[in-house]
Amino acid sequence: MGYLLIFSICLALLLASLSLYRYGCIQRQHPVVTFSVLTAWSFSFLIVFTIPLDVTSTVYRQCLQEHNITSNGSNNNNPDAICQRPWGMVEESVFPNLWRIIYWSSQFLTWLIMPLMQSYLKAGDFTIKGKLRSALVDNAIYYGTYLFICGILLIYLAVQPGISLDWQKLKAIASSASNTWGLFLLVLLLGYALVEVPRSLWNNSKPGFALQYAYFKLSKLSSEKAEAEENVDDVLESLQSANRAVPARHVLRPALETIIRKVPTELMERANRITREDASPMAVPSEKALVRLHRQVIKSLQTLQRTEALWSVQVGRVMHLEDVAIQALSLHHKFVSSFPKQRSGLARFLYSPQLEWYWECVIKAPFLKVLAIITAFLSFTVVWSELTFFNRKPVLSIFANILIAAKGSYDFVTIELFSMLTLCYLCYCAYSTVFRIKFLNLYYLAAHHQTNEYSLIFSGMLLCRLTPPMCLNFLGMIHMDSHIIKERVLETHYTQIMGHMDVLGIISDGFNIYFPMVMLAFCLATWFSLGSRALNAFGFQQFMLNETIAFELVAEGKDLIAREKRKRQRAEDALVRRRDNILGQMTRDGGAQASNAANVGVTNGSGSPGSMLSKNKTQKLNTMGPNDDLVGHSDRLDYSTVTGMRGMDDLSMSLSNEINERFGVSTGVAVGFKGYGTAYDDEHHKNRTTGGGRTGPKGLFDDV
Repeated sequence: MGYLLIFSICLALLLASLSLYRYGCIQRQHPVVTFSVLTAWSFSFLIVFTIPLDVTSTVYRQCLQEHNITSNGSNNNNPDAICQRPWGMVEESVFPNLWRIIYWSSQFLTWLIMPLMQSYLKAGDFTIKGKLRSALVDNAIYYGTYLFICGILLIYLAVQPGISLDWQKLKAIASSASNTWGLFLLVLLLGYALVEVPRSLWNNSKPGFALQYAYFKLSKLSSEKAEAEENVDDVLESLQSANRAVPARHVLRPALETIIRKVPTELMERANRITREDASPMAVPSEKALVRLHRQVIKSLQTLQRTEALWSVQVGRVMHLEDVAIQALSLHHKFVSSFPKQRSGLARFLYSPQLEWYWECVIKAPFLKVLAIITAFLSFTVVWSELTFFNRKPVLSIFANILIAAKGSYDFVTIELFSMLTLCYLCYCAYSTVFRIKFLNLYYLAAHHQTNEYSLIFSGMLLCRLTPPMCLNFLGMIHMDSHIIKERVLETHYTQIMGHMDVLGIISDGFNIYFPMVMLAFCLATWFSLGSRALNAFGFQQFMLNETIAFELVAEGKDLIAREKRKRQRAEDALVRRRDNILGQMTRDGGAQASNAANVGVTNGSGSPGSMLSKNKTQKLNTMGPNDDLVGHSDRLDYSTVTGMRGMDDLSMSLSNEINERFGVSTGVAVGFKGYGTAYDDEHHKNRTTGGGRTGPKGLFDDV
């Protein structure tokens, strides 16, 4: 009967695996990082998918208690006649053990293991011992602050009369402290996402707005790409100075060679050309300076790779939106791209140009508007329930009223579906903000396998800290938490395992109940774009329709995409000229051979094998199409698409291969950077476009 629980486990693992594949690179990143992040994401998704099963199980147990029926059916020959057993019901002992494993494992990961892994990956030391030492030093400050706060809290509890601390209360204090921190983050993220998710869907339904915003993002990416290239040049200049200062037989020379091996040869040669020799003597750098330089080299090359990949993806998106704007006026009802990509036969059959035209030009906009209206209604319901969920009589929470109505008829299917849909929407709003936010280039989840290990671990930490308070908040909104509604009700196994912060009344009776009301203030601030206006005033360019800087960046994005189109067109023209030259050469050679064969045929007779062979070969050369094998098996060309450049769908490039292709083969035998396994980069990007970089701070938020 536990097939729903097994299905939830498989679904959580599948979703976490797909997300990890989309953002990270499993082939290149460390297996420990892959396992930790996969575990953190899987446990977070599993909590969301399993809470509805716990809710229906609790309602069923409550029905048995109300009718004085035991689980084995005593006092009634057929307990299902009164309390019908939920679909996919599991044994009562399963959920307590499951929640203990999931919750405490995720808390152990998010508060102990993952912070150490983050510091270890960030360290630039050259030995495992040095990296561990740096990680422990970094986390000593981090955990020292927590221990100081916990010490003050325990002293406060110890002096309170009538309070005795035991192991259960200590566990409740620890879990409640973590949930309080997560609730603060949850209110902040939901206050933004509950407004931004419907608004972004509505704006994306307008092709004109989506295209203008794409121009804006392209301009910002151009500035980031130019900044990343300048940063690489500065770091390599420092590396060159250190290379000249450290003698060949110096004790630090192996460490310096370790850094140099991670830099492609062409980049080092370019740094040599632009770096001027200084006649003044240079001091030999210390080991700490080399460690710092090592960390800067890795980070700068990773940032360069990520910005190049995101630039290529954004260029493709802008071109696609421009094609949509053009094809919307077409009378042929067939989508034609400016630079078509080669597709397999199955893809062309399932997503034909006619189907693509109807989806992009007819169906997509109304579909997104309907989704925007549905999500706007859900957002209003969530905000209203957050403002009123603590009121028991009368019941004002919409979610609580729906659950009470379903409980009255013991409609477990409705309870389960309602709980799942509500939690999934809350999960989507919270997680979408986590996966889109960008903070100082330290934490940046970039799709297309461009997220480094540090950001992956940070996202796993956030999800483990965010999911438990989100589920507790949902249970409070549906009035299944007795410590919030101040009425004795049968609680879920999840709430029983989590415990309550009863020893601190200011948190249990104040913060956890009334702080979610602050979500309304964050929603209003997001509705009026107060955060974007503030960031724009401080120099962090945001997409504001009535701001001059936005129009300038949009115009700059148009110029950049026009330049990119000219580059692609030149590459395509060069490919066409190459094809014509090959065809002309092969035709001339074939004509000469045919003429010679004809002469031989006249001599030998018209029916000779030589004449027939020459005739067939000439016909083949004259009727040869552009997709034929013109130069033999060693150089098979396909002229049906733009094959002079690598397409957007090439996902097989690692960071090392990407940089080696762009800048030359590395000086080391093996070059690899953890967390980067594939790249999106067209060959026409070898002549890089730096764009009009703007001054001012960058990288705090990428328009979230």
